[in-house]
Amino acid sequence: QVQLVESGGGWVQAGGSLRLSCLASGRTASNYVMGWFRQAPGKEREFVAAISWSGGRTTYADFVKGRFTISRDNAKNTVYLQMNSLKPEDTAVYYCAEDRDAQVRIGVRVYEYDYWGQGTQVTVSS
Repeated sequence: QVQLVESGGGWVQAGGSLRLSCLASGRTASNYVMGWFRQAPGKEREFVAAISWSGGRTTYADFVKGRFTISRDNAKNTVYLQMNSLKPEDTAVYYCAEDRDAQVRIGVRVYEYDYWGQGTQVTVSS
């Protein structure tokens, strides 16, 4: 069983930065595609970014391109999401997830991911 624990959320003013971390534990937690999703109140969970097991491939949602960067340190079983130039519309609970069926192919849909963390709140004020 894989457990994912997010941290690093908080409150920030528009234009500010935060770095989220996701620590994975359990069997071969570092061998799969990892992703970040977010869910704002009253909205569906949406894809933000994902990274292949080696870190060699990344995919981003259009609304974060150029502002967010996903990375991973497999030695630490940790995936990061560096968020810069934050906007009020980035306010949401951010979740990390693992796709246990993929190492290279990156999925962008919620149903493609098998394990989820509890989420960390990010609030951006204007």
